[in-house]
Amino acid sequence: MKTIIRQIALCIALQVCCAQAYAHAFLDRASPAVGSTVHGSPGEIRLCFSVPLEHAFSTVKVLDKAGRQVDGTHKHVERSDPTQIKLSVPPLAHGTYRVVWHVLSADKHAADGDFTFDVVP
Repeated sequence: MKTIIRQIALCIALQVCCAQAYAHAFLDRASPAVGSTVHGSPGEIRLCFSVPLEHAFSTVKVLDKAGRQVDGTHKHVERSDPTQIKLSVPPLAHGTYRVVWHVLSADKHAADGDFTFDVVP
């Protein structure tokens, strides 16, 4: 009987730990891809996360090599897929750009990060 109780307690503890590990939003993929080189300016930046996001508390910025913000003002979390956030960008000149993001997951865990991509002719 004690063995069964220990096994149940272990299962519950593992489930709690796993649930907490999955609660944070991790960047799953991006377009343009992290560290990629794109030919011509992308029309938008799309970030896909591991969990749904809170729109009002999630931000994405695109910075040029000098650190100036160059993105458009239209940012939104996809209604059909709240794990995705999109940001419009004007035509970008050739060069290296840094995408900086800060997101709040639907269960209120914050995460942030950044990556670069290059625009070439």
